[in-house]
This record gives sequence, structure tokens and C-alpha cells, in this order.
Amino acid sequence: MAGPHEHRNDSSQMKNILQPNQDFGGQRDRLNSGGHNSNADPFLGPAGPGHDGSRPEREQDSSSCSQFSDLKKLTSQSSKLRSLTFSKIHTVLIDVPTFNKEGRIKPVEGNRFWGADHVKMPFSQCNEIGKPSGIFKPTWTTRPKWESIDKQLKSLARMKQVSVKEVEEAIIKINPKYKDKWTFDALASFVKCIPKEENYFPVLFPKIAALAVRLPELVRKGIPMLKSGKTAAITLSQVQISCLLANAFFCTFPHRNMLKPGSEYHSYPSINFSSLFWKWSERKKEKLRAIMHYFKVVTDKDNKLDGLVTFERRCLENTDMPDWKSSQEKLNKLHIRSDGSIETEGAGMLQVDFASSLIGGGILGSGLVQEEILFLLNPELIVSRLFTEKLGDNECLIITGTQKFSMYSGFGDSFEWAGPYEDHLERDEWCRRKRQILAIDALNFKDGKEQFKMDCITRELNKAYCGFFGRDDGDPDIATGKWGCGAFHGDPQLKALIQLMAAAKAKRGLAFFTFGDEDLQQDLERIHHLLVSEGVTVEKLYRLLEKFCTTTRLHAVSQMSLFDFIRREVRPSRSQL
Repeated sequence: MAGPHEHRNDSSQMKNILQPNQDFGGQRDRLNSGGHNSNADPFLGPAGPGHDGSRPEREQDSSSCSQFSDLKKLTSQSSKLRSLTFSKIHTVLIDVPTFNKEGRIKPVEGNRFWGADHVKMPFSQCNEIGKPSGIFKPTWTTRPKWESIDKQLKSLARMKQVSVKEVEEAIIKINPKYKDKWTFDALASFVKCIPKEENYFPVLFPKIAALAVRLPELVRKGIPMLKSGKTAAITLSQVQISCLLANAFFCTFPHRNMLKPGSEYHSYPSINFSSLFWKWSERKKEKLRAIMHYFKVVTDKDNKLDGLVTFERRCLENTDMPDWKSSQEKLNKLHIRSDGSIETEGAGMLQVDFASSLIGGGILGSGLVQEEILFLLNPELIVSRLFTEKLGDNECLIITGTQKFSMYSGFGDSFEWAGPYEDHLERDEWCRRKRQILAIDALNFKDGKEQFKMDCITRELNKAYCGFFGRDDGDPDIATGKWGCGAFHGDPQLKALIQLMAAAKAKRGLAFFTFGDEDLQQDLERIHHLLVSEGVTVEKLYRLLEKFCTTTRLHAVSQMSLFDFIRREVRPSRSQL
């Protein structure tokens, strides 16, 4: 653990990756300087009363929680970014001098690499296909595969309307190896089930093809892979992202269809859309409605995409992690509300994505929970799957500047695309929308008891802290919630406390959305008030967790909830009332 390195300053290995002392989308360049942030998650379960159903006397009518108006947002910042700058660990895909001088966005010229450290682009000369030649002694001749891709896409782009069958034929010609393996029943069923007055897809398909074929024109420099163990960032234009996603739609990215163990990209998420187009379901229907709406907007000549988006992979060394056993910080601001959501009321805050370690989770499959919904509302997030390797225990991904395109209702099987969203969120000096999304992956516990081990708790504390620490007091507060619960079987009370501790260490507040659960709102307010009024430190909470874990292991069935245990330990005489 970090012990003697706990109070590292600007000499830390985690300096700002853009330039010294420069704000990176609201993140600190010092580990232990902090801002205040508060935000909440709609899926945290109730804490529960004591054994007799009563509430501790002093906690009933008291609250130490903050007002929502007290929380900080990127939109309320007065500090300004310095000029856009590239470096060895910050790749910028647009011409920086032109942007800084004229505010104009154009692709930057650069080397186009083909190797393990960069995205293998479809138009690369190294992306070859071969065929036998000669009559008596056949030999293999090769040619760039882009010739075939370009031919298929331009053929579709010239048409006024394109059917699903023609889309399918083009994709299979680009990927002949999968002729008898890929099906397109989900895409076909989707187009058939949409009413005629809303069915603009035959006209949209040629526009997506026309966008995809512009790839060599729009991306003129190699895109580095955000690899495990390395802090790095990539800044792209919205137009470049739309072109990359159009290529994902037509499944043009080479070597990205095989994800079996040992394959070249087994540690990366899938990016080609083939898995989205098969195995029809109501979930796929609603996903396709959101994604098709995105393409409708970005291919409309009247809708000008003039922003940038930054993807930062943050990797903390062990020496950069806090020593939780000696952390003297006290809990920071907390706001809890039973209405609202992370992506709406939390706009302008650091919005937590309850991520999979493979970023985006099941966005291109059947998954449809918090992370997938976030990616459907902000489809530009999907491009992160092209270059982001699986997140390690000490890593997170921070995305700044994405545009929100859609509204929704429901969750999982009840999810529905609810129409277009007009995004008027203000922008920073880099033309990025002041929307910042933090992807942190919680542990997946098949056996819920496993989470009550201190090595697991410490891992979760470090993971949350990796994403929460920032640059200065101007950083936005954090919008979060029931991180790692639900399908990952996390205990809501434990995960809430872990996030409160990590935010306290990072000197940022939390806003917690309980999604209509008023009991949870009250329980979390009470435990926060108790901890604040008694001056409980992060160190004290960590030791209470150690004691609770020991108690839990000694009993086959836990005798009380975590919050009840803390109440009795912190104020034992009151707990007996």
C-alpha cells in the first residue's frame, strides 16, 4: 500500500497527461488535492432500520446532507483550459495549430501505423486480401482490402434507398469468412416492425455508407491503443467518431471479429456491429432505434458536428494508492434525492458509468442496464471500444465531451427509446461538451459473501479512488449510485460506504439518486449524519469494515446490516435506545 507515499504532490507519477498544471477535463494533476463533488445513483437499495424497526433517537430529524445547489458542476467553473496541446501520451487527431488559432477543426496529417500499438485501420495497405492466380501452378496474389470495401460502400452510397438485404450482402462481401456464420435477423425484423411513417432506414443506410467511405480522408493519423498499464489519452472530433462508428456498422475493422482466448484482440471489446444485427429481441429493437437515430443526426447535412471528445485511460501505480488505514479525511458533501437520474440531473458532474472491465459491456449484444443505456444515449462512447483494452484493478476510463442524442424510459426489458434529445450543454475551450463520464468496473461476486473480504473491499476503494481523484477545488462533484450492485451482486450499503470513503479521500462530494426509494434516502441520510456528527474518519471506517468482515465470517448468516453495525459501534449507548 501507499503508506509513505500517501501525500504525494506534483512530483507524483500521475501528473497531468496533457501539460504541466493544465486542467484535463476537470481532473486534478495532483493525487491528493481535491474538489467537492456530489451525485447519486438510482439503484442503491435501502439500508434498513435496526432489529426492532426503530430509528436511533438523534438521527430521526437531523441531516448533515447538502443541498443540490451546493454541488459543483463543470458548467459552473470559472477557470479556463489552456490551449489544446498534444504530447507523447496525448494523441490529438485534429490539426492543433489550426484549431488554436482559428477554432477550425480539420484532420491532422501523420503516420498511419499497422501494429499492436495502434488501431489497424481498414484502409491500411497492410490490410490485404488474397486470391489464387495462375493455371498450372496457382500462386497467391494480394491486394489492399480497402479496394473491395471502398467498392461496396460507394455502391450503396450511390443508391437512393438500400434494403437490409443489400446491407447484409455488402457486409458479407467485406467479411466473406463469415458468410455462413453471421445472420441479420435482428436488423431485418427491426426495419419491418417500425411503422412506415417512422421508417427512414432505407434512405439512411446509403448515408451511413457514404460516411464510412470517408475514413481515409477524415482519419489521417494512427490511433494509438489505450493499453493496460499505461496512462494515455486520445482526442478526436465528433465527425471522426461518426466515421469510425459508420465503419463499425459495416464491420470493416480488420482482425476484430475473433475474441476467443489467445486471439489478437481477446483483451479488447468487440467493435464491429455484427453481434447487434442478429438474435432479434425487443431489447435489440430499442437499441437499434437509439443507434439509428444517432446516425440520422450525424448524416444530416443541416446538423453540424463541430466538437471534440477526449478519452483518457488513467492508470495508478501502487505507490499512488492511499493508505486507507491511516487516512484522516472526514466525509465530504453528500446530497441524496429520490427523484432524478445521473445522466439528467447529474449533467455537468463527473457521471459514474457502472462499467464492465471491457468498456461498454453488452452494448452490441443483449445487455441493457446502466452502462449500456448510457452508451445508447451517448453513442460516441461506443468508439472507445475500438482502442480501450480491458481495465485493470488500478485503472479507469474518463470520457469528456460526448453529445447526448436520445431520451429513454425504463431499464432492462422495460427500456424504451423515448425520442430525440437536443443537447445544449455548454462547451469548454476545447469545444468539448461539459459532460464527463467515468467508467469504473466493480467486482462481480457470484457469491455475495466474497465481497466481505478486506482485499475485495480495498480493491473497490482503490478503483473508486482512481476515478474520483482530480486536480483542484474547481473539479465537479460526482454523480453516482448503486455501483456494482444488481447483476454483480454487490451489497448496496457496502458499495455506498466505499464510494463515500473514496470521495472523502479525493476531497469531492457525492450526489446519490435513489430512483424513487425514499426509505433508502432516509437511511443513507441518517448514517451520513451519524458519521459526520461523530467526526468519523476514513481510517475509522476502514477499521470498522475490518471488524464487520470478521464478524460476518464468524456467522453463517449476518446478524445485522452494515449500517446497523456501524450505528452500534459508533454510538453504542444510543443504539440501545
